[in-house]
Amino acid sequence: MAVVVPSLARRQWLGWGGAALAAITLPGCSARGPAPEFSYTLLDGRSGRMADLRGKVLLVKFWATSCAPCVQEMPQVVALHERYKARGFDTLAVAMRHDAPASVARFAETRALPFGVAIDNTGAIAHAWGDVQVTPTSFVVDRQGLVVRHDVGVPDFRLLQGLVERLLVAA
Repeated sequence: MAVVVPSLARRQWLGWGGAALAAITLPGCSARGPAPEFSYTLLDGRSGRMADLRGKVLLVKFWATSCAPCVQEMPQVVALHERYKARGFDTLAVAMRHDAPASVARFAETRALPFGVAIDNTGAIAHAWGDVQVTPTSFVVDRQGLVVRHDVGVPDFRLLQGLVERLLVAA
């Protein structure tokens, strides 16, 4: 369950397939709006843009190596990615600007992270997503490029998996 400061956020209930899912919406970030356009560079030097990921169901995960909940949840993020990647699911892990690039690279290498890892060294990616400052923060984007879920804190991975399943079936 995500921990939220009530004065900073409000809960929205997103219905999907008859099920109500809790999502957190921070000021400046829509729970049902289009995902922001941004560009990124992965640890391996490849660059990309949000537009390159359209057509996939996407998990954008803001995290830091110094964030204990981020480190603890990473095996579940990896498992989710591995389970659905062949069906059109992708994950982009965005390391926060305060995270040392060497620490991020070491973490990704020692844990063999199977998805793209970008370092947001300027804060531009976090800013594009509503000025993300808390880790972990995650967004789920559907195939049409709409943000359908936003969690601040560790998400309920059972609900997250169910949502990903439904999004992958809907086309």
